[in-house]
Amino acid sequence: MTALALKKELNGYIAKMPVRKLEILKPLLSEMAEPLYTIEPASKKEAAMIEKRAREFPENFVPFKKRIKT
Repeated sequence: MTALALKKELNGYIAKMPVRKLEILKPLLSEMAEPLYTIEPASKKEAAMIEKRAREFPENFVPFKKRIKT
C-alpha cells in the first residue's frame, strides 16, 4: 500500500469517527506528528570542542560534509 493510499484510508476512518473518539485520538496523533528529533547548529563552545578533537585525533575525524556524500 502506498503512503498516499494509507493516508486516504486513515482519513476515511477519522471522518467516520464520533467527536468523543477524536478527542481521545488527538493527543496520540499530535505526538506522532512531531519529528523524532531536531538538529540544531553547534554552539560556539561545542564547535570549539569539535575543532580541538579533530586536531588531537585527525585519523579518526571525518568531516560531516564528506560523510554524507558516501
